[in-house]
Amino acid sequence: MHSHAQVPTVLVKEDRYRVYIATRPKQTLSLTTYVDVALDDPTRVLRVHDQPLLQPGKPGTFDEFGVMPSSVIAVGDLVYLYTTGWMRGHTVPYLNAVGLAVSRDGGHSFERMFEGPVVDRTAREPFSAMSPFVMRQGAAWHMWYSSGTGWFQGPEKVEPVYLIKYASSDDGIAWRQPNITCIPGKTPEEANTRPAVVFDRGAYHMWFSYRGSRDFRGGAGSYRIGYARSTDAKAWTRDDSKAGIEAAATGWDSGSVAYPYVVEGPKGRVMFYNGTDFGRGGFGVATWTE
Repeated sequence: MHSHAQVPTVLVKEDRYRVYIATRPKQTLSLTTYVDVALDDPTRVLRVHDQPLLQPGKPGTFDEFGVMPSSVIAVGDLVYLYTTGWMRGHTVPYLNAVGLAVSRDGGHSFERMFEGPVVDRTAREPFSAMSPFVMRQGAAWHMWYSSGTGWFQGPEKVEPVYLIKYASSDDGIAWRQPNITCIPGKTPEEANTRPAVVFDRGAYHMWFSYRGSRDFRGGAGSYRIGYARSTDAKAWTRDDSKAGIEAAATGWDSGSVAYPYVVEGPKGRVMFYNGTDFGRGGFGVATWTE
């Protein structure tokens, strides 16, 4: 756990929030662990689990070079953790796909359900799949995830461009990917990712990250948090002015705000998120006000 507490992914338990995070033992490797924080005060840390939940995948698998949490959901006595796996590229720096791990002890330890991904590139989505958020409603399973649309040639290297898309399932394991774009970019260079969705008052409410493809590592194009609304989970109306959170004037989250995860806690709606430099400074929490 040399640095980072990236992409906070939250399981609401009876007595605590369990926040799964991606740490970096070294700059080129991400591994997942968790932090427990108090329900009544999420800034109070109860426990830091000091071991990775999953080791990197076997040579040649989709998560050989890193495993990051993205969405967690209780399924009966099990806990499903959807992950983003990292592969190294040649003409581009990396490729991503979505994995699934399962816990049988309340979310303390996990094992891969499969060595391969459950959501990956397809004939119509050829670049990458990552950062899913999964919701179960009765017999229906929804997934919103980030799908690569290409690579932008920056001044020093190529940068990924991706948009949030939709998938559905009957069991949370086998997914249909109809190539539905949920959040179009405001410009051809915008990338948006890491959706978090709440169903409330007959509508779906999504918070997500968006950035430019130029100067986004601490500059003018850095991540911000956007908002969109839908009545059918597929077609969304975007209005970033309703996101409810902006970068701070000073401090750890003044350079950017990113990777939101929104849950309903005992005292209301809570957003966990990262600040400047993709989670290098840790994660924070914001409480909802109507």
